[in-house]
Amino acid sequence: MSRSGRSRGRRRGTFHVATLERRGRFTVARPLFEPGEQATLDRRTRFRRGQIAWAEFAGGRARIVRDLGQIDNATDVSEALTLERLRHRGFRQAIEAEAEAAAGNPVEVPGGRRDLTALPTFTVDPSSARDFDDAVSARREADGVRVWIHIADVAAYVRPGSGLEAEAARRANSTYVATSVEPMLPLALSAGVCSLSPGEERLAVTSEIVLSGSGEVSSIAWYRSRVVSDARLDYDQLDRIFVGQERPPETAAEPLGLARKVAARLAETRSEATLDVSSTEPSFSFDDDGQVTGSKAESQTEAHRLIEQLMVLANEQVAKLLEAKRTPTLYRVHELPDPDRIVRLTDQLASLDLPAPPVPDGIGPVQAGRLAIESSRSVAKEAARRGHGAVPWGSLVLRSLKPARYSEKNLGHAGLGSEAYSHFTSPIRRYADLIVHRGLLSELGQGERAPDPGDVAAAAINCSEMEREATRLERDTDDICAAFLLERELFERGWKQTFEGEVSGVIGAGAFVTFGGELGAGYEGLIPVRKMKGDRFDLNPEETALVGAKSGRAFRFGDPVEVSVERVDGPRGRVDLEPA
Repeated sequence: MSRSGRSRGRRRGTFHVATLERRGRFTVARPLFEPGEQATLDRRTRFRRGQIAWAEFAGGRARIVRDLGQIDNATDVSEALTLERLRHRGFRQAIEAEAEAAAGNPVEVPGGRRDLTALPTFTVDPSSARDFDDAVSARREADGVRVWIHIADVAAYVRPGSGLEAEAARRANSTYVATSVEPMLPLALSAGVCSLSPGEERLAVTSEIVLSGSGEVSSIAWYRSRVVSDARLDYDQLDRIFVGQERPPETAAEPLGLARKVAARLAETRSEATLDVSSTEPSFSFDDDGQVTGSKAESQTEAHRLIEQLMVLANEQVAKLLEAKRTPTLYRVHELPDPDRIVRLTDQLASLDLPAPPVPDGIGPVQAGRLAIESSRSVAKEAARRGHGAVPWGSLVLRSLKPARYSEKNLGHAGLGSEAYSHFTSPIRRYADLIVHRGLLSELGQGERAPDPGDVAAAAINCSEMEREATRLERDTDDICAAFLLERELFERGWKQTFEGEVSGVIGAGAFVTFGGELGAGYEGLIPVRKMKGDRFDLNPEETALVGAKSGRAFRFGDPVEVSVERVDGPRGRVDLEPA
């Protein structure tokens, strides 16, 4: 039989990340992340102790497709989980070739582009960033401040109907895991000609906005442009500039100062209409062997808020225009909450002795939305007063709300207090933004056709789903790296040490606790109820605490607690704790 005949006849199996081990006379592969039966490998298969691999499982047999490294290496395990979830890494050769060709052949713009290359311009991003979606310029005017928000013109390179377009639509977003990035677009675009890199002339879509002294928009214009970023700042650097520890680059000093004032005024204007919820994200460091060596908690600082306020401004203004013109587009929506969920939220806050706004009888969604915002603000103030609880108490507020998502219909954004909102400012890493760009540019008569309504509706579903999957993967790889780091700390400093933390969640099986150590910030583990000695602990009716039936002792959301570590499972990102 021919080789092609054998290939057609071979049973195709399922693919999983697997651990390899010897069992008696046999070598077996066992799925690492997903449930599944072990399978036997060919006896001639050679493997290393602790090896993980991408394997095909079929009919009780397994075949090694690719070596993925070692199970005791944080980077190898994180990358393996990323492959398991995404089912791909990198791009097909045809897509890479198309990106290379597109990079040298951007679309022609009717009437040409506005030349802003002489305008002082800066970017602010994480220090590790490779793709720069947005840049900012600012100049003082007689009646206020003129701000230019420049966004990478991805639509100039990714054309409707192309293979690049189909690939971007399928992926829907770039995925940022602890150890790497899986970009939505090939690097020739995402880290190349689309990225607003310092000192490089780039194509952009610019929002030129004049704001009055009170922060009101007095005029706005959009157009395709050419820009050059003069200064590439990162968030830590900008925060040092703000507190006087570092001088800003000369070209950025004036526009940066003006942008800071504008952002502060915008934040003040929006303050009563937006949620106030604290959150942190871990940032990990690794050695040359891929082992995690440390982490720090990334929280919202003034530098983050400056860029956030300007991007929210641009997103709102684009959404308002497209809604007024009835142009098919994607909206970023955050619907008003279910009143029953907000009533329960106030009960939960009361059970934790936290201030909660009074709830009138018969409230509707609009009142429920206002109560959610009031609750977030009262919780934030109480956390600041007590010195703990900001993140877990804030999570209770978030759980009472509907999740943000994409929709072809404008349903408002309750969390931001916006009547219309879109994602416009990150087209390198979000397909939704590319759709919004095309709608905007079609209205401006600048070389694009309005998106098809059916395509927009389908994209809303896919972008929302892929965003949820990416968020889950990012969280799980963070857990893996944190568990490996904790294990390292315990080996270096001893397993008997205790940690100060706070209860971040409760379920019937136990209490989750977040805690920090010498090497890392943001560890989390579970105290199983079996480790809560001397009593039987049950969830209270509000599901905010595990309470001892006899003693009344409670593990409550946000309460400080001392713990020690019982067990760490690095490859699965799990930590078992016990009360200290």
